Amino acid sequence: MNKFWVSFLLVLMFIVSACGAQPKAEDKGPAQEAKTGTITYQSENGPIEVPANPQRVVVLSSFAGNVMALHVNLVGVDSWSKMNPRFRDGLKDVAEVSEENVEKIIELNPDLIIGLSSTKNLDKLKQIAPTVTFTYGKVDYLTQHIEIGKLLNKEKEAREWVEDFKLRAQEAGKEIRAKIGENATVSVIENFDKQLYVFGDNWGRGTEILYQEMKLKMPEKVKEMALKEGYYALSLEVLPQFAGDYLIFSKNSDADNAFTQTNTYKNIPAVKNNRVFEANAKEFYFNDPVTLEYQLSFFIEHFLGKK
Repeated sequence: MNKFWVSFLLVLMFIVSACGAQPKAEDKGPAQEAKTGTITYQSENGPIEVPANPQRVVVLSSFAGNVMALHVNLVGVDSWSKMNPRFRDGLKDVAEVSEENVEKIIELNPDLIIGLSSTKNLDKLKQIAPTVTFTYGKVDYLTQHIEIGKLLNKEKEAREWVEDFKLRAQEAGKEIRAKIGENATVSVIENFDKQLYVFGDNWGRGTEILYQEMKLKMPEKVKEMALKEGYYALSLEVLPQFAGDYLIFSKNSDADNAFTQTNTYKNIPAVKNNRVFEANAKEFYFNDPVTLEYQLSFFIEHFLGKK
C-alpha cells in the first residue's frame, strides 16, 4: 500500500472517530442536557428549579407510591407510607421522617423534597433542598401522578401508565356492571380511631376506581353527605342508610371492630347477602399507582372472581 492510501485511511479513521464522539446539534434535546443539571417545574407556587435526575428524594405526604412507581430513589418517607404493607419491600431501607424532625431530614441529604401545601416547616425545608408541595385534591388523582412525573422529569412514563390504567379500570367496570346490574350501589366504609367513615369519589380507599373509572353507583345518602368533602363521619345507628348493595370495608384490624357483631350491622342487606369485601385499610388508604394497581386487582377478584 503506497503512502497516499495510508494517509487517506488515517484521515478517514480520524473523521469517523470524531463524528462518533460528537453528537449532532439537533440531538441535544433539553432532557439530554439536563440529565446532570436542573429543570424548571411549574409548581402551584410558581416555577422552581429541581434536579433533572433526582437521586435522594424525601416524601412528607401520600406521594411515596407515585415516586416508587416512577423508579426514583427515595431516602425518606412519612410514617403512613412506611406502615403500608404494599410498600414494605420497596421502602425497607428508607428512613421514616416527619415534617417536625428537620434535623433528620438534613442528615439524609436529600436533593428534592415533596410535601403537601399544609406541610409544616416549609421555610426550613426549602433551605435543605428544592421543596415542592401539592394541595390534595386540587387536581384529580391521575393528573396528580402526571404532575409528579413532570416534577421527576418522567412525564412520558407517567402519562403512559395513566392511559393504560384508565383503559383497564374502565373495562373492568363494564364487566362488573354487567354482572351486578347498572343500578347496583356500592359504599366504601372505614373504621378509624373509634369512628366510622363513609367516602365520596376522591378520598383513596379505591373510591376513584369504583366511582370515577368503573362508573359504579353511589347510594344517594353517601352522595348527599360525602361527595363534596370526600368523606363523612357517621354513627353505627345510621350506617344502614349509607350502605349500598355492596360494601367495601377498609378495615383496621388493630381498631375496635365490635360494631360488626351488632344486629344493626348484621341486618344490613349487603352483610346478610355476603356482599361485604374486606380490605386491609393500611394497604387501601392511598391513590398512587402502586396502591391503585392493588385496588384494581382487589375489585376484579371480589366482584368478578378473577385473579
